[in-house]
Amino acid sequence: MLKFAMKRLAAAVPTLLVLVTLAFFMMRLAPGGPFDLEKPLPAEVRANLDAAYGLDKPLVVQYGRYLYKAVQGDLSMSMGYPDRSVNELIGEAFPVSLRLGVSAMILAVLIGSLLGMIAALKQNSATDYSVMTVAMTGISIPNFVVAPLLILAFAVGLGWLPAGGWTGSWRDMVLPVIALALPQVAYVARIMRGSMIEVLRSNYLRTARAKGLPGHQVMLKHALKPAFLPVLSYLGPATAAIITGSVVMEQIFGIPGLGRFFVQGALNRDYTLVLGVVVFYGALIIAFNFLVDLLYSVLDPKVTAQ
Repeated sequence: MLKFAMKRLAAAVPTLLVLVTLAFFMMRLAPGGPFDLEKPLPAEVRANLDAAYGLDKPLVVQYGRYLYKAVQGDLSMSMGYPDRSVNELIGEAFPVSLRLGVSAMILAVLIGSLLGMIAALKQNSATDYSVMTVAMTGISIPNFVVAPLLILAFAVGLGWLPAGGWTGSWRDMVLPVIALALPQVAYVARIMRGSMIEVLRSNYLRTARAKGLPGHQVMLKHALKPAFLPVLSYLGPATAAIITGSVVMEQIFGIPGLGRFFVQGALNRDYTLVLGVVVFYGALIIAFNFLVDLLYSVLDPKVTAQ
């Protein structure tokens, strides 16, 4: 197990380095800069700002300095929010994004797995076709299309839930969590259905039935664990999709999460803020994939033997 974990960590470090490098130089290639305003700043003021943020140095030197600070956990000062560090901004906004993401992930896994199991047990029936039709619909319609429809239906039309804003109440979370979770519910349902059908046809499950074990015991003790392994593998990409999707959802619903800082930072060419959010998201996704790999190795010991 330890050797397996070290191999995964060794692969994560260069991945994060490539991510930081690409994000850094792509931001610099974008036209405009953090201090390019409609009314140009006086030359002296502009020179002082460039010197304060190190923008007067060669690009390679700027990259080296940023990388040195990032390794120490310092994501530098924001260029768009005076006297505030990127670490402070992320620490302020991330708990909100985390609540949305975790809630959406739990909802997607629970409902998607349940629907997939029902479809597998009722294979080629009306129930199976109905579940897969809903799943295909969920995959086909992007969540940024679903979100306004949910607002129109449940906020404007019925008045049951708020259309946007954030007070920390569970009512503020319902619509954005549903909008984030729906596409992943569809993917998880399809994966779970295919995996469960394969497991149900396996020889060891036929043996369990032949021994006279009750149906629910066969499903819960013998079929669920191996059938869930492909879903577990998908949790890494699913987390990435929910995290990146939350950037759009937070803008639509007016939620003060990381998405707000990312979008505003990109519009204002706030190099350090955008880089900080990208690096933070990248490290988060890599860490989550690492945890998924470890959990997978626990459920399927053959993985660590490879």
